[in-house]
Amino acid sequence: MGGTGDELEKWGADVIFGRARGPMAALARIFLRGLSFIYWFLIKFRLKGFRQHWFEQSNLGTMTISVGNLTVGGTGKTPVVELLSRTLRDRGRHVAVLSRGYKSKPLTELQEWSDWSEEEREDLPKIVSDGSRVLLGASHAGDEPFMLAKNLPGVSVIVDKDRVNGGRFAVSELGADTLVLDDGLQYLRLDHELDIVLVDQSSPFGTRALLPRGTLREPMRNLCRASHIIVTKCQGPTDEALLAKMRKYNPTAEVIETTHGPKYLERVFGDGRLALDSLQDKYVAAISGIAVPESFEGLLKKLGANVEFHRTFSDHHAFSKKDVDRFMGRCVQRDIDLIVTTEKDAVRFPEPSEMDVDIYFLRIEIEILKGQEVWDRIVDRIATPPSRPPGGWAEERLLVDPLGAS
Repeated sequence: MGGTGDELEKWGADVIFGRARGPMAALARIFLRGLSFIYWFLIKFRLKGFRQHWFEQSNLGTMTISVGNLTVGGTGKTPVVELLSRTLRDRGRHVAVLSRGYKSKPLTELQEWSDWSEEEREDLPKIVSDGSRVLLGASHAGDEPFMLAKNLPGVSVIVDKDRVNGGRFAVSELGADTLVLDDGLQYLRLDHELDIVLVDQSSPFGTRALLPRGTLREPMRNLCRASHIIVTKCQGPTDEALLAKMRKYNPTAEVIETTHGPKYLERVFGDGRLALDSLQDKYVAAISGIAVPESFEGLLKKLGANVEFHRTFSDHHAFSKKDVDRFMGRCVQRDIDLIVTTEKDAVRFPEPSEMDVDIYFLRIEIEILKGQEVWDRIVDRIATPPSRPPGGWAEERLLVDPLGAS
């Protein structure tokens, strides 16, 4: 176990997933299981609090869609948020993505906005993109919000832990009429008209244990809160056992099956793209700081690359120049043809001192394998909302108890 925060986080993940061995890891698992009981009680109390209106839930008068999951990381939310936001933008909606900006750095000075005074700007959310310009870099925006801002011209991207505040700004100042909550299933302070819940086909309910012992943010039965379910990273048709389990917890939600399809390789520093077949028989070194690095490495191998080694860091790791230079030196020693990372990691990559081996990221996009008609209905419902205000939908959903089992 290392001494730095990043190494400790990585060791903690190894404990949760059972990769860490030894008496210390066993004791940690026992301790974390006890904490999971406390966490379960807090989750239950919080959901009941919103059902009973003990806690305030805001509605901003706009269509609000949550894209989230029951587990921590690894289901592929960002490509789904990107596809949904792009599709709605192309259908004429004024979309704003609301994110908490996980692991983003605080701003060193307040952003300028219109004629707002310094006092007014104290409550300003981070404006990553106003729809026409990207205004913040990855370190202050967070890697995923920055990716979305870069890839979605015409869509606003707002970062604020208080997403009610971020949503109000998007509606009043940016003219947003559609809010997309990135990782929003557990964010109940802002009402959602639709809850799109992602389930990873290869690991649908993570470790099946609640945080902090496992990777579940909520009990599996809370899948009942989904209005729609997207099965991600499909390697083939979803088996009947998984479909039956999802129907057990949620018999009404429509299901869409998707895969994260690789599109091309793009140079991280400078311009240039390579076709996927450029990986065939190449000796590749992979580097990543994502929740499920095994899936990234497996994809590279499936594309024909010989993955000589894969340096992994904790999710959202802030790469240092030392990290990159050390990795580059190892690649030179091993006579590596290409270095490949993920798009999310690429935005956090400092340029190495010597570019001895070209560095590319693998561009991934969502492909719908089954349920295109369901997706089209979701988009139609959002793009052509009913005449009654969104609050009317919210009141109707409260009647069927959308906040989970008691």
